[in-house]
Amino acid sequence: MTTSIAAIHVAKKQLGLDEDTYRAKLARITGKSSAKEMTEAERQHVLAVFRNEGFAPAPTARRADGRQKLTGKYAKKLQALWIAGWNLGIVRDRDDKALIAFVKRQTGLDHTRFLVYPDDANRAIEALKGWINREAGVPYGNTNGYDWLSQDGAKVAWAQWKILTPGAGLVVRKGFDDEVLRLTGTAMLQAVTAKGWQAVMNRFGEQIRAGSR
Repeated sequence: MTTSIAAIHVAKKQLGLDEDTYRAKLARITGKSSAKEMTEAERQHVLAVFRNEGFAPAPTARRADGRQKLTGKYAKKLQALWIAGWNLGIVRDRDDKALIAFVKRQTGLDHTRFLVYPDDANRAIEALKGWINREAGVPYGNTNGYDWLSQDGAKVAWAQWKILTPGAGLVVRKGFDDEVLRLTGTAMLQAVTAKGWQAVMNRFGEQIRAGSR
């Protein structure tokens, strides 16, 4: 899906157009009832009409330091995976711009805010998960029979520990449990929250990056 098509679909939702009204409006504007069948110039004309009717693209969100924030329905999921890759030593550039470039390579869309439909988002999400799994053995969707591995953060932390402690295994975890409980202040792995696993991942990530210098 191109950026302009994604913007048209965002406008459709924002203007509250049902499917029949939307199709009829496209046909009146360009003679075509599908944005995919239009030329880029026709799509831009549609967007100009929609803007005149009240469509207002969301302003670019900024961080306190002025950098552009990631926005969109799937931005948090993608950013969490990207940071996981960073903490595993797979992703070399943590900056959001690098993630946006990855998303564009996978989907053709220029920003996470244009990921409106699940098929586009899943293309980027599954590509990122596949990369992390191939490079670091993170078993997304698989707990190997261990309840504490149900959270994605736990899976990433365990993969990190195996990088830091060669020869570690699920049965004999070579200090993993003690270190996680120390870092999170919990009494058992099953009690570690998503926030706790993030703290563990960040700490292990620092150690992995320090060792790769």
